[in-house]
Amino acid sequence: MVCGQASEGGLEHVLRVTIRFYGFDGCSMRYPLLIVDFDGTLADSFPFFCQVFNQLAQRHGFRPVAGDEVAALRQCSVRQIARQLGLPLWKLPRVARHFTQLMHDAPDSAPLFPGMAAVLDQLLQQGATLALVSSNARRNVARSLGEARLARFAAVECGSALLGKAYRLRQVAQRCQVRPEQAIYVGDQQADGDAARRAGMAFAAVSWGYASLDSLRQCQPVHCLHQVEDFLLLGEPGGHQPIMA
Repeated sequence: MVCGQASEGGLEHVLRVTIRFYGFDGCSMRYPLLIVDFDGTLADSFPFFCQVFNQLAQRHGFRPVAGDEVAALRQCSVRQIARQLGLPLWKLPRVARHFTQLMHDAPDSAPLFPGMAAVLDQLLQQGATLALVSSNARRNVARSLGEARLARFAAVECGSALLGKAYRLRQVAQRCQVRPEQAIYVGDQQADGDAARRAGMAFAAVSWGYASLDSLRQCQPVHCLHQVEDFLLLGEPGGHQPIMA
């Protein structure tokens, strides 16, 4: 299902990725390269983020958030949230690094969503080419996914800027010898959808992450994932030989 309505400016891109995703028989396309985000997509780190958010605000000089504001902020993009909280964009990398350090110090801060490990293992066993692009630190990602599982990913790019993932996505596609239009990026924030568009890739939005699904519809995803098993509809079994990062 294509989510949301296409704006006039993005109509050509949406039509292209929609046709590519569905094909002519109405069936979803399997992508030769399936790239995933980590926080809010594979791992349920949002409760920990809420737990330490005001600690970050006090340390870095932006407005703290009350519990009853969270739902409204989940409707906003990263830029919109930063503007509302008085957080300059140039501080974002520093805040992100502090958050990943706090996460590292809390071993249970980013558990995989229930069923996610089994779904990833099934995709890998089927020969799907998986890659990961995340703003989180590799050590946090590896702790949640497990080093053995992460080593089977074709490419792993961690420490990406929250608003600078497009370059990393293009790098991953090039490393895996896949054209950007043959890849799909699965994420949970508007910044993920924007990065996929700038990289020339399709975007799939998950319904269980940091941002609400309603806000992600503004990115015009070609597919909305409502349960973790929906990942199995995206990866192409045996379609590409993994290249270790």
